[in-house]
Amino acid sequence: MDLGAVLIAVAGVAGTLGGALLTQRGAEKAKRRELEMARDLQEARESRELRRSCYTDLHRDARQFCTALSRHLYVLRDRAPGDEDIRALESAKDAYRDRWSEALMIAPDGVVAPARETNGALNRVYGQVKRLEQGNPRPGETLRSAAEAQYGVWPLIAAMREAMRRDLGVTESSGADHAVETPSYYGDSTALLRDFEERDRTRDGDRHE
Repeated sequence: MDLGAVLIAVAGVAGTLGGALLTQRGAEKAKRRELEMARDLQEARESRELRRSCYTDLHRDARQFCTALSRHLYVLRDRAPGDEDIRALESAKDAYRDRWSEALMIAPDGVVAPARETNGALNRVYGQVKRLEQGNPRPGETLRSAAEAQYGVWPLIAAMREAMRRDLGVTESSGADHAVETPSYYGDSTALLRDFEERDRTRDGDRHE
């Protein structure tokens, strides 16, 4: 057999085998990329669902804690709080605290920032309410000042909620285009503050008699 023909045949076989090997490697590489993409999508989906669950619980418990503070203020206005009243407030605080601790480990900075503002405001109101409950308020702390501070938490909760919605892709608003307004279902601030202003004045009058 002609040596040239042999070399051509060998080269042809080698080319065929090499092409098959390259094709196989290319297919394996594409398969790995496909598996990696599927894994990344699954991880992203699981992360989003974890954040959604955490945000839902945090938003709910922040609202319930804020409502519990308002309820406790009305108790303080009308009578001395009993053990059940105190337990209700502490239970709401503890539930919120657990959700806040969880959010710190899950939420991105864009959510943690407004959530931290809400957390600070809630804790400040709680401290003021407890000092009033114990009869040891700081200068200037009254039922009215506590009610004002408590009502002021609602817009912070609303801002936190919007940040959560943006992170989940529910809304595309940047949050900078418009101010977050307090929803009407949070109540009338004028009526709320009047409730405590009237009682503060009554107490002042009682002390002067």
